[in-house]
Amino acid sequence: MQVILLQRIANLGKLGDTVDVKAGFGRNFLIPQGKALPATPANVEKFEARRAELEAIEAEELKEAQTRADALTDVNVIMRAKSGEDGKLFGSIGTRDIADALTKSGLEVDRSEVKLPEGTLRQVGEYSVDIQLHHDVFANILVTVLSEDGELQPQPTESNTESNDEDVADV
Repeated sequence: MQVILLQRIANLGKLGDTVDVKAGFGRNFLIPQGKALPATPANVEKFEARRAELEAIEAEELKEAQTRADALTDVNVIMRAKSGEDGKLFGSIGTRDIADALTKSGLEVDRSEVKLPEGTLRQVGEYSVDIQLHHDVFANILVTVLSEDGELQPQPTESNTESNDEDVADV
């Protein structure tokens, strides 16, 4: 099935491209979501008449995303969670938790915009997290996970305080 894309879609094409997609993807997702039109001669004429309007909308979205990215620069989100003595969290911190923390601080971020390529955060520490606000616009924030008592580093136990040079192997 051939469709005309009304907006940029990752791994498929950009605004105005005529692409071949599977019939179910086009019929059940792209067309009902308003992301594409069937590539008929009548729809091609309609699209060409609206091309300038659609390009202006896409440029405005890009400008808005860039403004939001500028607001997110140098943001440090501090989150507290229950953790064990070794710094491992009881549970995890995911995209929803990070998005909620940013929203509470006054920066509107949707959870689908938060990217955690290595999965949820399960350890106390500092993490660099990407926020994808648009196809081409990324912002990088720092997420600091603290234990509930405010410790960033796990407390050393008696077995960790002894240095044992025999156990260290050179790699």
